[in-house]
Amino acid sequence: MSGIDPLLAAGVVVATAATDAVYVLFTSAVIARRRTSAATWSSIWYLLSSFAVISYTNNWIYIVFAAAGSWIGAFLTMTFLHGHTGSPPGPLSPAISAKPTAE
Repeated sequence: MSGIDPLLAAGVVVATAATDAVYVLFTSAVIARRRTSAATWSSIWYLLSSFAVISYTNNWIYIVFAAAGSWIGAFLTMTFLHGHTGSPPGPLSPAISAKPTAE
């Protein structure tokens, strides 16, 4: 374990857990067709996953560009896919009635 920095390893674990949590929130916002929420969660997702960018480039400023691009991409995608509506899609099948019907 001489080549492993325990603090860095812990940071990776925390960042990965946070990234996965934010991904779930992003997906939920996309399914609910909430453009601003989806774009914001996408931006946060990129901020958390940009750990690799810092590791490879040693320059944190690229994170700002990644987050901005992520927000713009998610917002525009949601706009063009679903329009300006913020309501979720309707159910896929008819609701089951609680009362049995007489035949």
